[in-house]
Amino acid sequence: MHSPARRTLLSAGVAASLLPLRSAWAAGPLKIGFVFLGPVGDTGWTYQHDLGRRELEKNLGAQVSVRTVPDTNEGPDSERVARELSADGCQLIFGASFGYMKPMLTVANDNPGVQYLIASGYQTAKNFGGYNARWHEGGYLAGIVAGRTTRSNIIGLVGAHPVPDVMWYLNAFALGARSVNPKAMVHVVFVNSWFDPPKERDAAVALMNQGADVLTHFTDTPAVTTAAEARGVGAISFHSDMRSHAPRNYLTGVTHHWGGFYTRVAREVMAGSWKPGLYLGGIGDGVVKMAPMGPRVPKDVAELVQAKERDIASGKLQVFAGPIKDQKGAVRVAAGARVADADLGRMDWFAEGVVGGSR
Repeated sequence: MHSPARRTLLSAGVAASLLPLRSAWAAGPLKIGFVFLGPVGDTGWTYQHDLGRRELEKNLGAQVSVRTVPDTNEGPDSERVARELSADGCQLIFGASFGYMKPMLTVANDNPGVQYLIASGYQTAKNFGGYNARWHEGGYLAGIVAGRTTRSNIIGLVGAHPVPDVMWYLNAFALGARSVNPKAMVHVVFVNSWFDPPKERDAAVALMNQGADVLTHFTDTPAVTTAAEARGVGAISFHSDMRSHAPRNYLTGVTHHWGGFYTRVAREVMAGSWKPGLYLGGIGDGVVKMAPMGPRVPKDVAELVQAKERDIASGKLQVFAGPIKDQKGAVRVAAGARVADADLGRMDWFAEGVVGGSR
């Protein structure tokens, strides 16, 4: 995963190259390929993207023909799958993992008539773009819930890798928690994997042993949520609503929804109007949503989160508006300034209130 800047690249040559394809698509459905890193399962990163795929098929029906390839490793495996889908006649391919970016860009250069988009990608070409979510917006709101419900003032976060995407969520989560509870500290453990349930569970247990009474995560499975439930610790999930894994101790979740985006891109490709830029969707776009609050969340906290959610959607509240200090006390965002979308991908520091972590 990585963070995109907002930019759009389209040349007259690209538009012209799309025109011959439109008549061919008119004779049959648009063939679309989805490449997933892990199994679809019933929660997590891949599951949310597959829900988006299902919504696309529901919205467009016979206008599209979709093929999905799960369990595709980053690197050479993803290049092989992208080439197979391209040779099979797919005219639009979504690669739902940051590690697919460079391999699939190579394939895109060899197949100018096919359009490729990479989740969390930041590179563009004539037929290649990226898309991502503003999960820091949800992270800030989740942090408010954690800050208001913790009693120990120790909150735990299990992260996949110390890369910018994860830093957005971690830092925003800490900012949200400390906006309502300045004593709150967010302890982080990285497991160096997007998908490793045993490591995620072990990290969650280690954090709870340090006194964490609320846990969240930026990993792909419900392992952290399940571990929290077993110890009676508040759980805040990521990617999906995971309340079924913690019926007693679920607080809320930051969820991601791709169906509208996938549908729009497919329609644009069929119309010959798709532009190979970088997309960043948030609360205002319906890409990021908060899961319903669990029974342990007080009514006034739920109402506060709803109010802040409206402020984020309207632009009134900017999550990364200064002043913001890092964990060493240095000012990273000055008063009156904010972190621009284009700079999210360069975030390499931990906000004040974050304990642990290394890059």
